Amino acid sequence: MNKAHIVVLSGAGISADSGLETFRDADGLWAKHRVEDVCTPEALIRNPELVLDFYNKRRHQLKSAEPNEGHKALARLEEFYDVDVITQNVDDLHERAGSSRVLHLHGELMKCRSMKDPSYIANINDDLHVGDLAPDGGQLRPHIVFFGEPVPMFEKASEIASKADILIVVGTSLEVYPAASLIYNIPDNVPVYLVDPSPLRVKLKGVRYICKRAAIGLPRLYDELVSGKMITNFN
Repeated sequence: MNKAHIVVLSGAGISADSGLETFRDADGLWAKHRVEDVCTPEALIRNPELVLDFYNKRRHQLKSAEPNEGHKALARLEEFYDVDVITQNVDDLHERAGSSRVLHLHGELMKCRSMKDPSYIANINDDLHVGDLAPDGGQLRPHIVFFGEPVPMFEKASEIASKADILIVVGTSLEVYPAASLIYNIPDNVPVYLVDPSPLRVKLKGVRYICKRAAIGLPRLYDELVSGKMITNFN
């Protein structure tokens, strides 16, 4: 018998439970820089040293982080369900937790690409510097979708979402587009679970809210999805 298909849409909140700073952290990496200075194509041309250094620091931070119980719960669901993770995060914590199918909408921090040929993508473990070149002679840049750039994986993500039997939304405000629009691509009457401690500004119908951090709420949701019994107390 075919397994039911779970699609997970994850955002910065699940990574925050592993200690990674989010876009909205009051004193995090993002707070020390304007988006326009570190996360746009124009910034990369204008001040490549600053942009590369910003992502070098994020890469160093990621190396010291570990997947949390939320990441691990999603990975364990693969024993019982057909699971696709669509993430807005650029870290590799889903993969390190054991999830086998992860689509990164906004790129991957542990990869770089050529500024001449975007199809040249390579793994990276160390810092990037001005003068680090791809085989085609192009400057290497973070494999990150900057603000103002197209989201090349969005069409594939839309196709995956359209085949969901169950949708889990975790750690995202659903305010960043086009990623937020994926929730409207799922078939009618698909159960939607939203795991996040903060109330959404976006109003959605027919959603089961689990007002807990990912590291707490997702293991409880795992128990419910595996047992088939609704859990009313998520404390």
